[in-house]
Amino acid sequence: MDIGSLITKVYKYKQVLENTHKFREEWNVDIKPMLEKTLGEIILQASLPKASVIIRDNIDNLESIVLDLGRSSSGISESIDDSGVKRTMIKSNGSLIYQQLFNGKIIVMIISPHIEGYGQPKPPTTIEILRPDELKAPFIIRHMELFLKDITEWEDFDDDQPQKSNTIGFNPTGFTPEEAAQ
Repeated sequence: MDIGSLITKVYKYKQVLENTHKFREEWNVDIKPMLEKTLGEIILQASLPKASVIIRDNIDNLESIVLDLGRSSSGISESIDDSGVKRTMIKSNGSLIYQQLFNGKIIVMIISPHIEGYGQPKPPTTIEILRPDELKAPFIIRHMELFLKDITEWEDFDDDQPQKSNTIGFNPTGFTPEEAAQ
């Protein structure tokens, strides 16, 4: 019986299991302190308002380090009744998240700002998944740039950006949108 290819697959499986153990150790020894320090320095140097680094470590090996911009009043309030009582809507200002996955790799996500009670929040946007040895300070700066681009675009929302057409069916003009624009 020839099980050569099966043995190769078993070897690969064992390596993946070893990597998970190694990645989890690297998170605790190197990555977690480096993220705390680097994100803290970015907050100080950039003078990011209301920003803080939050460590979520209540579940072993699924920990996360979050750069959180906190919550604030949205400036929008809802009248409750005719008595003049108003309910202020709270704005979550957004977060950049570094979270361990089940296999020890690190997922980097952005949570866009949203106003509670006003529409649905966008689901988190995944930037990338990295092995611990791939996560270096230049990556964190790039992640921060993407995060700042996202929250700035959210705050500056308007209709100046062309919207994608979701038209279903035939085109009654016979022109593509690009041809019609000319």
